[in-house]
Amino acid sequence: MDVHETVPVDVHEALRARRMVRSFSERTVSPKLLGRLLGDALHAPTAGNTDGTAWVVLTGPDETRRYWEAATTASWRSRARRWPGLCRAPVVAVALASPAAYVARYAEPDKVQGASDLGLGSSERAWPVPYWFGDAAFSVMSLLLGAASEGLGACFLGNFRSEHAVLDVLDVPPGWRLFGTVLLGYPAGDDVRSPSLDRPRHDDARLHFGRWGRQPPAPS
Repeated sequence: MDVHETVPVDVHEALRARRMVRSFSERTVSPKLLGRLLGDALHAPTAGNTDGTAWVVLTGPDETRRYWEAATTASWRSRARRWPGLCRAPVVAVALASPAAYVARYAEPDKVQGASDLGLGSSERAWPVPYWFGDAAFSVMSLLLGAASEGLGACFLGNFRSEHAVLDVLDVPPGWRLFGTVLLGYPAGDDVRSPSLDRPRHDDARLHFGRWGRQPPAPS
């Protein structure tokens, strides 16, 4: 029996081990491992069981090059200090979300009354916090945690520019949105340390009990 079917993953350990890796080695990720990680990502929470998220996965330099040429410019690549490490990532996984799928799902008989009560209506603009981006984030986090649990490096790139160019080069049908991109591979070990890591954490200031500003109850 596969060991991954019998040994539980320590979620707490994966959360603390996870960090953004921006310099990858050229070592490839096995198709079996990649398939398992992506399969787990597809089992992330999805509102209304809509299945309104998807991935386009590029492997190897010939495929990943098409993403980079669409998502970045030659000027950026020539001056970005992290470019050499980023471009070696053997896997580029593009996370997508379909707003229309959620609008249609919440117009179905078992959802339409509840959606109407919440004022969601039949327009994307009526959703104050779009479920489609939430579900895409769940799927991305599942992939990041899975990568950490397997000793892989991963990095999330937000959708800042060239969304339409990326969707076009990947032949994504109309109506899908680019949520972001996950780079996967084995760390090269020469990552440029992010200055953000030097910022102090204020975890206590971000936890509130009962109302904003209230501390947790004293242990009995």
